[in-house]
Amino acid sequence: MSDVLGPGARTRVRRLPEKAAYDEATIFSILDAALLCHVAGIVEGLAMTLPTLHQRVGRTIYVHASKSNALLRAVLTAGEASLSVTHFDGLRLARSGFESSIAYRSVVVVGPVREITDPGEKLRVLNGFVDVVLPGRAREVRPISAREANLTMVVALHIDEAVAKVSQGPTSDDPEDAARAIWAGTIPARVTYGDPVPDVNGAMSTGEVTLSPSVRRLLGDA
Repeated sequence: MSDVLGPGARTRVRRLPEKAAYDEATIFSILDAALLCHVAGIVEGLAMTLPTLHQRVGRTIYVHASKSNALLRAVLTAGEASLSVTHFDGLRLARSGFESSIAYRSVVVVGPVREITDPGEKLRVLNGFVDVVLPGRAREVRPISAREANLTMVVALHIDEAVAKVSQGPTSDDPEDAARAIWAGTIPARVTYGDPVPDVNGAMSTGEVTLSPSVRRLLGDA
């Protein structure tokens, strides 16, 4: 199987094509580093997007929502969907507003979808969502109940084609603008976690429940 996922008929970048990448390594790294995605579909004639969690296994991306979710029902009826993720990496400040922009990494994928109905596969995927958000957390929480699994719809999207677009580094000022005494450069941005705020209900009300190993690892205290 080729490790190139594009360009395809619906994923070819025409504006600033030098920023595009179609290889699996780039696309998968951006997908896997994102905590949220947006699934796009047509609901009653209106284009809509659904922000949700996702997880990737090979060339399959799983998403989930309530069984009554209109958008996922619509994409299942259509038989295909588009999904995207974006990372905001900072500011790229030029000497002109026109050339100023943000630093970002984004991916758009397109492919056929199917609902996961096999109980074993569905449970594996649902547990995977817990660990995508916080690795190791699925082993620390109580198992998913049959009722919870039944209330949840899981949809698999096979990646037929995909594209990454990455904007980074210095801006492209015109030579006459570069000569102006205006500060220009990049300002990186990153996501950080603050101090944990404990719940105060149930067993947590005693103040004796210690931080879970998954949380300690997240904070670098493990």
